Order: sequence, then C-alpha cells, then structure tokens
Amino acid sequence: MPSDPTINQQVAGKLREAADLLQQQGANPFRVNAYRRAADIIAGLGEDLAALVRRQGMEGLLALPNVGRGLATAIDEILRTGRWVQLERLRGVLDPEKLLQSVPGIGPRLAQRIHDELHVDTLQALELAAHDGRLESLTGVGPRRAVAIRATLESMLGRVRGTWPRAGTG
Repeated sequence: MPSDPTINQQVAGKLREAADLLQQQGANPFRVNAYRRAADIIAGLGEDLAALVRRQGMEGLLALPNVGRGLATAIDEILRTGRWVQLERLRGVLDPEKLLQSVPGIGPRLAQRIHDELHVDTLQALELAAHDGRLESLTGVGPRRAVAIRATLESMLGRVRGTWPRAGTG
C-alpha cells in the first residue's frame, strides 16, 4: 500500500492545535510542550504513521521520541477514526458558557452569570471561584450547591480532595 505522507501532517496538525488550545486555557506548560514535541517528531517522520502502526502496532508509536502512552493512544484514535475526541472537546471549550455547562449542576443561565459576573472562562478558574467563595456569592448558588460543584470539578480536573486552600485560609 502506498504511503500517505499527508496523514503524518494531519496528525501533527491536530497535536499542534491541541497544544495551542491547551495553552490558551492555561494548561500545564509541560503538557503543551509535549504535544508540540510529538507533533514535530511526527511531521518529520520518514515513514507513514499508518504503515508504522500496521507493522508494529502501539509499540511502534511508543518507540517514537516524545510519544508516551497517552499520545500514542491519541494518535491511534486519529489513525483509526480520523477524529480525536479530546481535540473536539478542547475546541468546544472556546465558548466559556458551553464549557461551564459541561459541569453537572450548571445550566445555561447560571453559566452566563458565572461568566459575566465572575469573569470565569475555564474550568480551572471556576474551580478557584468555587474554593475562594466567589461562586457562593452568586444568586442561586448556596453552600450546598457550591460544595457539589466543587466536588464535581475536583473529579473532572483530577484534583485530590483537600489540596485547595479554603476561603480565607490562603
């Protein structure tokens, strides 16, 4: 089967787009750079990624410099489906109100108030507002609702309970 050099460029482009979106959202710079380094490796690869995976499977991807298990899984998903669910989620994040609505317990009206009144655009900023007391200050968000949203965000963002300073303690 003839190699398709454009597949490498497509995969590298998706990785770069994810890096750009993550950077805009204030993600960990090491994670952002990992996506960019992997994109550079793939863009400069002398062989077709699809052929590499057919021949060596996931181990072939893991053998590439700067490609760990998470990135290898993402690349495999792109090669198999032409899509990358994580990137699609990141693209949706650019609309802050839609992003806020991805948190159970936050509907369209509350999302708009959080965005407009607290100037919150990311889940990380929402988490901070939930911990520093600003979220509770909004009409319709009492202590119980704030606790529920905080717990949901900790789960969504992979935080360990008890690591954030409480309002007035930090």
